[in-house]
Order: sequence, then structure tokens, then C-alpha cells
Amino acid sequence: MSAENAASNPEGSPQLLQPGVTAAIRPVIAALGTGEHSMEAILDMLPEAFPWVRFLPETDVHAFAVELVDSLRAAGSIGHHTYVAQVLIAWQHTAQAHSDPVLLAALTRDHRSDFGPAPDPLQKQ
Repeated sequence: MSAENAASNPEGSPQLLQPGVTAAIRPVIAALGTGEHSMEAILDMLPEAFPWVRFLPETDVHAFAVELVDSLRAAGSIGHHTYVAQVLIAWQHTAQAHSDPVLLAALTRDHRSDFGPAPDPLQKQ
């Protein structure tokens, strides 16, 4: 089972997931220093490690970096990287939505109106 399959499968073993996640985030881990420039270093390397980050708005890139660093530190403290994979998958899906103008418009338009009653899914039409 590949790391990608393990990441998308909740039953995937953390042992199978860890090498794939670790390889993808090795540059992030290297940039996790405690210096004042560590976040700048992480933000600079994100497009190389995760090319899809280029589709995210700038504020989302920063939010992704913060969440990734937090999840890496937490996962590293218990040796379980499944949550890191979930963070990566969620942000990648966000980038996919931003890359498609039609999808982004549908997701971000005003949905305050009532669309009426939903049909009973158990009733045959």
C-alpha cells in the first residue's frame, strides 16, 4: 500500500503512512528552527514541497504553514503522522477549489436563500 493510499484510507497503518509523509515534509521539518526567520523559511519552501500551494490565497498559505508546523510538532511528539496527512489532504483540496474558478464561485457565493424542501431519499420517483 502506498503512502498516498494509506493517507486516504482511515484504516491505513501509521507505519505505512509515515515514510511518505516524512519525505514530503522533510524540507518543512528542516525549516522548523526556533529563530525569527523560521516561518519565512517555511513559507519560502512550501511552493517547492507542495506545488499546489500556489493556488492558495496568501493568507491561506500562511494559515496552512502554521497548521502544518503545529501538526508536525504534535505528531512528532507521539510518533503518529496520520493527522499530518489529513492536514495536507485538506489543504490540497482547498487549493484545488481555488484553482477552479467555477467551483470557487459556487462555493463562495451567497447561499442565504432557502432552496425549499429536500425530497425524501427513500421515496422512489
